[in-house]
Amino acid sequence: MRSAVGPDIHLLHDVHHRLTPIEAGRLGKSLEPFNLFWMEDATPAENQEAFKLIRQHTTTPLAVGEIFNSIWDCKDLIENQLIDFIRTTVVHAGGITQLRRIADLASLYQVRTGCHGATDLSPACMGAALHFDMWVPNFGIQEYMRHTEETDAVFPHSYSFANGMLHPGEAPGHGVDIDETLAAKYPYQRAYLPVNRLQHDGTLWNW
Repeated sequence: MRSAVGPDIHLLHDVHHRLTPIEAGRLGKSLEPFNLFWMEDATPAENQEAFKLIRQHTTTPLAVGEIFNSIWDCKDLIENQLIDFIRTTVVHAGGITQLRRIADLASLYQVRTGCHGATDLSPACMGAALHFDMWVPNFGIQEYMRHTEETDAVFPHSYSFANGMLHPGEAPGHGVDIDETLAAKYPYQRAYLPVNRLQHDGTLWNW
């Protein structure tokens, strides 16, 4: 990929919590020549001590936090400078006020933001995240995935994406509305994350 796109394109790799700390350290070290922007969710962050081992073995920037619920989930990782990007979100981490607290703590340790922005979060969350991004002094990057046409229609919004950048638009507030009449045409359907099993013995595993 680096050979194909050249040195100026950012490459980001989501490991999705699948590695042990030493495996993550080995992967990060092997990726150093390719100058990644970050290696995301290298190992489950419930054990924050694990990131010390990863940090000892690689200089590849580390990002984590999209499933964190509070500043306490981030505290040790930030204070010990075990990560380079904190990926907490507006809806998971307690709203904009709590996200600002996390960002302020992170700024003391030169950790930048990189808020989660996948399609499991609504355009309303993206609008709030974008306005947060416009404020935060230690902004790093904003993850952005396009929603379906149906979702965009239910949540009309003023923000737009072009040439790798998001623009908040000129609408008041967060610039996102909801068409309740149209939303009623799409009743809630329960869905589940994929179920993974280990190939060798069929054990249930983190997807």
